[in-house]
This record gives sequence, C-alpha cells and structure tokens, in this order.
Amino acid sequence: QVQLIESGGGLVQAGGSLRLSCAASGRTGSQYAMGWFRQAPGKEREFVASINWSSSSTKYADSVKGRFTISRDNAKNTVYLQMNSLKPEDTAVYFCAADYTRFAPAAGYKYWGQGTQVTVSS
Repeated sequence: QVQLIESGGGLVQAGGSLRLSCAASGRTGSQYAMGWFRQAPGKEREFVASINWSSSSTKYADSVKGRFTISRDNAKNTVYLQMNSLKPEDTAVYFCAADYTRFAPAAGYKYWGQGTQVTVSS
C-alpha cells in the first residue's frame, strides 16, 4: 500500500506559476512510477504527466508540454509538478497517482491521492 498526499494548490493569475508536491508513504521501498492527473468541473479526469522511478522517462499531455515539468526526489519519496504559464483552462483538482511499474504510464494507476485544487484566474 502507498499513501499519497498532495499539496501546493491555490489561486494564481493567468501567466503565473505553481509547484505541486506529492508525498508518498507506506510501501515505498519498491520502485514505483508516479503521475499527475486533473479533473475540471463537469469533465472526466485526464492525464497530465508521469515519471518513472529513475526519472529517465517522462510523459506529458500535449496541453501542458513546454509549460509543466514533472520531477521526483526518491530520497524524500516526493514527486513535483512545476506549472508555469498557467492558463484558466488549467483550473482543476490535481491528483497524484502511483503504481509499481518501471515505466511511466499515462493510465492504470493503483494508488491515488485526495487531490489539490488549482484555480487560475483570467
């Protein structure tokens, strides 16, 4: 079992930046991939970014490429999502996810956090 807690959400103006963090606890001794997803009001949850254990592989949704960066610090069991040039359409609840795989998948995660709200004003 892996428990995930997100932090760093908030209200920011368009063009601004935020950094989300996700701390993992529990069975973190095995290698696991981590991902970020988001869900806007009235929409389905969508993939944002993912990273494998060694940080050698990352994936991004086309909508965030060039603006968002995913990274991780395994010593701290934490994954980050640096979000720059934020747009109102980035407004959503952002979820952290984890699963035991050596890849950086865009779906199929087993463990999920509770989410953190990101609101981008125009």
